[in-house]
Amino acid sequence: MIITGCATREGTAEDNADAAKVYQLADGTVGAAVIDGIGHGPHTSTTAPLLAEVAARISARRGPLAGLLTAAELIADPGLDGEEADAVAVAARVYPDNDVTVINWTGDARAYGWNGHELRRYTDDHTVGQQLRANGVALDLAREHDNWLRTSLARASIGTVYTAGIRDQLIILTSDGVHDQVTHDVMEDLVREHGASPQALADALVAAAQADEGDYRDDATAIVLLTR
Repeated sequence: MIITGCATREGTAEDNADAAKVYQLADGTVGAAVIDGIGHGPHTSTTAPLLAEVAARISARRGPLAGLLTAAELIADPGLDGEEADAVAVAARVYPDNDVTVINWTGDARAYGWNGHELRRYTDDHTVGQQLRANGVALDLAREHDNWLRTSLARASIGTVYTAGIRDQLIILTSDGVHDQVTHDVMEDLVREHGASPQALADALVAAAQADEGDYRDDATAIVLLTR
């Protein structure tokens, strides 16, 4: 049995550019997707739920790589006004009778797994900052480039959508409004407290996001998938 939870909270900007969707097939297979819209353009908040719906449904049927690439086709053209939405995303497919969950992502959306003892991040952010850190650049300098994305959903291809396999029974998908504004230790504490209830955990993760020094708080979204 797969139990799911999904939560999102608007940030301090005018509208929520995040979206999330969980979709379950007749055989119990679950597809899930978190979409984190880039900026707050005229199309972003209305298009993000469509991207999440498509990514989740296709992920359940054809896998998360196909889910993200299909969603990417919806925004691959800039549109007549040149202001079509763009986003980063993470998607998953969970089979009821399989001990490996496949994750695909592009950008800085993340996936975590809880093995009953520790919370582990299975995704690397596709940012210039992360690339600099991987090449030994000083942390302070690299941190200044964490908001520079190297890939996005609108530009997604097989080569820019990465894959991970997770054997943990509890999996968390997040937008950066959660993982950038909630420390890893706090996230792990919340999993220990609410891990038996995916909806309670998703709500707690989203609620824990705090504003930064400039009183800015990003849109925050989380999906929790628990296999029993």
